[in-house]
Amino acid sequence: MSTKDKRIDAYIARKPDFAKPILNHLRKVVHEACPEVVETIKWGQPHFDYKGMMCGMGAFKEHCIFGFWLGRYMKDFDKKLSPVGETAMGNFGRITSLKDLPSDATIKKYVKEACRLNDEGFKLSRPKKEGPRKPLVMPADFKKALAKNSLAKEYFEAFSYSKKKDYVEWVTEAKTDVTREKRLATSIEWISEGKGRNWKYER
Repeated sequence: MSTKDKRIDAYIARKPDFAKPILNHLRKVVHEACPEVVETIKWGQPHFDYKGMMCGMGAFKEHCIFGFWLGRYMKDFDKKLSPVGETAMGNFGRITSLKDLPSDATIKKYVKEACRLNDEGFKLSRPKKEGPRKPLVMPADFKKALAKNSLAKEYFEAFSYSKKKDYVEWVTEAKTDVTREKRLATSIEWISEGKGRNWKYER
């Protein structure tokens, strides 16, 4: 039997009007697809657990997000799963209205696929790299942005190699100058708060 968390009710209640129907709908569909789901709050955002972390959602000023903990390993039945970070910090991109969501049937298929992975005890694993690490090459614009924000610079210098690399790769892999500028600005904002690039999905 599923359980609901009053903290999620409060979370939804204080979000912008456009976000409320999106969040309520996603919550309803997740419960319908996985009756045993357990609600909770992690990193300040609503999450749904089933034999471990399964999926989560969130709302910002102009868009909502929804993503699966094991999204990159799930079968993408209807080609609706975007890589996290491609368009937003979730698997369905930037959600601004109910029209941006896949059909309920599609969402339920993905939820059940996430449940299947958890049923099988699938665990995230990181391959071990052989040999010495390559020196991290800092782009000039990244260095300049850090120099202008002393707090971000202090946090970044204290980050592990992998956390630094996550940010540098995210910025340098942008396909357009506009995207690169947006990612760099977002990076500095998150770094100044001591957050890793994937802070919403880190354990």
